[in-house]
Amino acid sequence: MTTSDNTRTTSPKEYVVRGRVRVDARTRKLATRLEAGDIAVIDHTDLDRSTAQLLIQARPSAVLNAAPSSSGRYPNLGPRLLLEAGIPLLDDLGSDIMTLREGAEVTVDADRVLQKGQTVATGKRATTADVEATIEKARQGLSSQVRAFTATTGEYLEREADLLLGSAGLPQLATNLEGKALLVILDDSDTKAQLRSIREWIRDTHPLVIAVEGGVLRAKEAKLSPTVIVGDMELVPEKFLRSNAELVLCQGLDGNAPGRERLNKMGVDYQVIESSGTAVDGALLLAARSEASVIVTVGDRLTLEDFFDRGRTGMSATFFTHLRAGNRLVSAQAVAAIHRPRIRRTSIFFLILAAIIALGGALFTTPFGQDLVTLGSDWITNLFTTAGNVTGASVH
Repeated sequence: MTTSDNTRTTSPKEYVVRGRVRVDARTRKLATRLEAGDIAVIDHTDLDRSTAQLLIQARPSAVLNAAPSSSGRYPNLGPRLLLEAGIPLLDDLGSDIMTLREGAEVTVDADRVLQKGQTVATGKRATTADVEATIEKARQGLSSQVRAFTATTGEYLEREADLLLGSAGLPQLATNLEGKALLVILDDSDTKAQLRSIREWIRDTHPLVIAVEGGVLRAKEAKLSPTVIVGDMELVPEKFLRSNAELVLCQGLDGNAPGRERLNKMGVDYQVIESSGTAVDGALLLAARSEASVIVTVGDRLTLEDFFDRGRTGMSATFFTHLRAGNRLVSAQAVAAIHRPRIRRTSIFFLILAAIIALGGALFTTPFGQDLVTLGSDWITNLFTTAGNVTGASVH
């Protein structure tokens, strides 16, 4: 059965989905190789918004999660987005689901996963009501998350104060970003619309582009060329890795750097930033250290829900990174709201030309204007007559 053979049929209360599985514990990496109609098999506790959006863009026919997609520790938004996109989510299937062979054909029926008629795993079919109830319950416990955030800020500063405050550990880019306008592009469902809304600002300002992982594709769609690419290089298409952009690989404090092996095999140059933060945090730290004139983010989300959606380990890094960028950090929505396009020289020329034509037309309707036209016509006629006489005399 090919991908196009994958089917989704409706029983009275549930979908029955048939298709081939793609298996990977690293959900974001899996999303880069999913094809429409595939069944995604993941192991991802507390599925966040940005990862869910990557899955949605790949258009799988279902998502099977070995872990709980919402643990209830905080109101993560990923499960809700999947259901809103019409993608069935089967939850808490257990580790055995990860042993499925890549490309194997399975059937998802209600809360069961079957292969050749045999039940492989049983989980819980996520419903909108259950997801909303979990989110609401987690919201009620946000005070404990705030306390946890307060506790982790001290730990974060103790670990990464040099990186945050002194820029120790940040790579030195070959490109001089000082005093430049920077455009930091993320891979988000709103990125395309936001880029469209600030195209006049981009045209007037000519910013340098820092693309975060899949943001390179959004930049390409907007006909922008990244100067710097930051993040997990497993999520970046090869042609961008071989472009003229500088590559900055994000490495966790445990030494894990997704994409390092790939870059080494390709033989391309890259630099490393070591941090507990996300790739977005790394990009903003680079931009802030460069003393850029302005840093405009496209596709970044900073609501309270999105902040908690990053989880306990990510909240501190995001909070302090945005503080480090300071007043230079502006969202694309703000730029779209306040930017007024510059008047170009060509526009001024055509405006003056139109005014002259309009003035001439108005003047022609008056007796004085008609006299001027007659006088000008007589002068031109006499000029050519005189020139003709001079030419004839020269010939004789």
